[in-house]
Amino acid sequence: MEELFAIAAAMEREAIAGYSALVQRMQRENRPELARVFEQLVAEESGHLNNIAYWSRRVTGSEPDLSAIRWDLDPTFDDEGASVVAPELLSAYRAFSIAVRNEERAFAFWTYLASRSPSDDLREAAEQMAREELSHIATLRRERRRAFHMQRAATATDLQRWPLAPLEERLAALLETKAEAGNAAAKALLGRLAAEARTRADALLRAPLGRSPLLDRVEPAGIETARAVGELLLDAYLDLAERLPGEEERERAQHYAAQLLDCISATRAGG
Repeated sequence: MEELFAIAAAMEREAIAGYSALVQRMQRENRPELARVFEQLVAEESGHLNNIAYWSRRVTGSEPDLSAIRWDLDPTFDDEGASVVAPELLSAYRAFSIAVRNEERAFAFWTYLASRSPSDDLREAAEQMAREELSHIATLRRERRRAFHMQRAATATDLQRWPLAPLEERLAALLETKAEAGNAAAKALLGRLAAEARTRADALLRAPLGRSPLLDRVEPAGIETARAVGELLLDAYLDLAERLPGEEERERAQHYAAQLLDCISATRAGG
């Protein structure tokens, strides 16, 4: 447990250092609006670090100790070129997109660790870390949507409403089409993801989760690729996981969101 908390603290400190460096760069480049965005991300990660420290004290009796880590950790924070690209090419939307992808990588790490933990205590702690990252992803994706809508206003005539089940069927069809052009490994992976999407669609028809307002005004471009549809569905499930009244329904929405993260990761390379 000491090592687990140390790893979690190390990952948060790496993110804080990365975003702090971007704050300094935006200040040097006279981009105060972007400096404020990265300052917000520093504050967010600092809050995560404080939560880990509190949890460590409660469980182990001490603060996270980085000396407990028995191997060299690979870097988990990626600024995706924000430290070197021309600041004119950066935006609040891009900044939050970077943060979302970093949280998704952290979620994948804790999910992987939970599946391979040698004891129930470690598995449960890793699962809790994964749930925390899912919550962080929801927060940052919400900020990213706000930044997007401030950056670009869509015309209402091109928008349409999509219920969850038909959108899952759309995702399954796009994944199957994408699988046809891939190699054997890609076909197997995308085929499995398509089957999961159809399973979710069937479950939603039998027991609807409710309506997410995020799917009331969908642009045509938002349903053209598997990745875009996966992103839409992920946002919708994260939204429902926060608003649904029943614990069982919220857990179901979180489970679907976790599956969509795997799907988005698989489609990110090819769109």
